[in-house]
Amino acid sequence: MTNHTNYIIIGSGIAGLTLAIKLAEAFPKRKVAIISKSNEIDSNTRHAQGGIAVVVDKIQDSFEKHILDTLACGDGLCDPKVVEMVVAEGPKRLIELINWGAHFDTDDEGHLALAKEGGHSAHRIVHRKDRTGFEIEQAILHKAHKLPNINLMEHHFATDLIVSENKCIGATILDETNNQIVNVSADFTILATGGVGQLYSQTTNSKIATGDGIAMAHRAKAKISNMEFIQFHPTAFYSRESGSAFLISEAIRGFGAHLKNKKGERFLFKYDKRGELATRDIVSRSIVIDMKHSGDECVFLDCTHIDSENLISHFPTIHHYCANHGIDITKEWIPVLPAQHYLCGGIAVDRDGKTTVENLFAAGECSRTGLHGANRLASNSLLEALVYSHRIFKYIAAKPVGAAQPLPEFAHKKTRTSKTSFIAIRKHLQILMQEHAGIVRTDESLRAGLAEIRKLQKQVRAGLKRNITSPEAHEINNMLTVARLILQASLRRKKNRGGFIKSVSYN
Repeated sequence: MTNHTNYIIIGSGIAGLTLAIKLAEAFPKRKVAIISKSNEIDSNTRHAQGGIAVVVDKIQDSFEKHILDTLACGDGLCDPKVVEMVVAEGPKRLIELINWGAHFDTDDEGHLALAKEGGHSAHRIVHRKDRTGFEIEQAILHKAHKLPNINLMEHHFATDLIVSENKCIGATILDETNNQIVNVSADFTILATGGVGQLYSQTTNSKIATGDGIAMAHRAKAKISNMEFIQFHPTAFYSRESGSAFLISEAIRGFGAHLKNKKGERFLFKYDKRGELATRDIVSRSIVIDMKHSGDECVFLDCTHIDSENLISHFPTIHHYCANHGIDITKEWIPVLPAQHYLCGGIAVDRDGKTTVENLFAAGECSRTGLHGANRLASNSLLEALVYSHRIFKYIAAKPVGAAQPLPEFAHKKTRTSKTSFIAIRKHLQILMQEHAGIVRTDESLRAGLAEIRKLQKQVRAGLKRNITSPEAHEINNMLTVARLILQASLRRKKNRGGFIKSVSYN
């Protein structure tokens, strides 16, 4: 890898790739480096089932309705100006995706087929069956590969940002294929590293979602906000095994599926008049409370009353996954349970994606824009990534690039790494976060979790010094940093808001 590039983009999901494409097309003589610690397609974007929330039908829907739905879901903590901006820019960004080759479902007349999800007052979810994220990721990767000035670097781990006098001038990159570490200077650095799901033992997130960008930004002294707001998706496929859980899309409830307890009761109406179409935080909390009453391990999604042909046609991925696990969704209920799904906080940015560190930007799930507030409205995340990557592009496209800044060589010794100890710590952390920073939290439990995190951090930091070329060491160090930020923010938040509650009555 060369020691200078014009733009470093860390992350290869929808935010990072769309920004890279726009920069590369606008400036064919400038170099764009995309850093991906895994395979290029391995991102949370790929796993997004539902779709993109965009106002398309101006007769049944409007910007005003979408704005009000988002504000209501955010529990009073959204930035209204950001919400207005993102909603209004959505249709233009959708058209760009279509022009780049992304295909979305249409009705018999050739118009975009629009679904409805929890918290939405109208049908506005643009989708590709139940694999929208995969469709988008494939289309933008295909386009990115056609641009010769994009260098998409798989299996490269950005370990830290290089900051001088509160200005980001590059990043330290570990080449996982040969254990070499280099300092790379850049005119602008963009974090698009996704979420934090792997901090939990039950998550719908990709295996690479370990909060790396947030941890790096924190070490660079960028402002981090609202880390307490973890969104739990109410319907992940229930399994006794820990790890990544398969998501049962919210769209299936919008399509008519009923959420029931073991007795067959549609219990959600006890907690919200919208029933299955209540927002994710309400549905998740309601499931936890109902299971506490019943003592059951899970609840169920009942799709058996829906026309089987339509059900399979709209949700082939869910049908296939459940069939492989012994469940025919046309005849049997799907066992489900809430799982960590999305981070609503993150690296604080302004409306141009700027962080509090000069020349450092953030977009996508790792950022905190003010759109989501305390709880994300379904399918607003892909929309946010598209809008903010475009805003960052417009901002930095107007800025000049300079000569390469000299950086010190990264001196290190190749070390013999042992993955075993880091894997054990990772599993311990995931159980700890599931217990202490789940949907229901108490100050006592949060303090206990924080004390344990600090012990683990001391252990890992000592191991990192000996294993500087180990991606596993850097990952667990980042995970512990982000876990501490979540617990500390949860302790500071005295009033229950959004996706978690400090205490709960089961009477």
